Amino acid sequence: MDNSSDVSKNASTDRIEKQILLKAPRSRVWRAVSNAEEFGNWFCVDFSGKQFVAGQSIQGNITYPGYEHLVMDLLVERVEPEHHLSFRWHPAAVDVSVDYSPEPTTLVVFELSEVDSGTLLHVTESGFDRIPAARRAEAFRMNSGGWEEQMVNIEKYVAKG
Repeated sequence: MDNSSDVSKNASTDRIEKQILLKAPRSRVWRAVSNAEEFGNWFCVDFSGKQFVAGQSIQGNITYPGYEHLVMDLLVERVEPEHHLSFRWHPAAVDVSVDYSPEPTTLVVFELSEVDSGTLLHVTESGFDRIPAARRAEAFRMNSGGWEEQMVNIEKYVAKG
């Protein structure tokens, strides 16, 4: 399945959409997405001992080389077992000298669908048009590339079993 499309069919600047066919049962993909420790393993964040709970924030130290000095902060919106996980965050919040808290967040949605050959994972991040203009294009570019990499990461992760 082609997961190279950076934007939706209408060439939106507000959303990034990615999808990948994972050759694993939906229950396995769901665990990789919804279990905070497993999510952190493929997403490169240390969420050890933490859980994704709707309505609650979760923080973890980023473990991706060169970004270890950063903390990822998510507000979990919705958890629908085996189908949907969504959270809000500040995209491309990589400058420790900047307070991103006054900025709007983007919404990241993971949706899982069972198909004959495995599980279709659809990831959408929306809300970029509300990000301050001075950093909107860079945040979109960084996260678009980031989601490309994360699709490869989760594919490798669930293939391990």
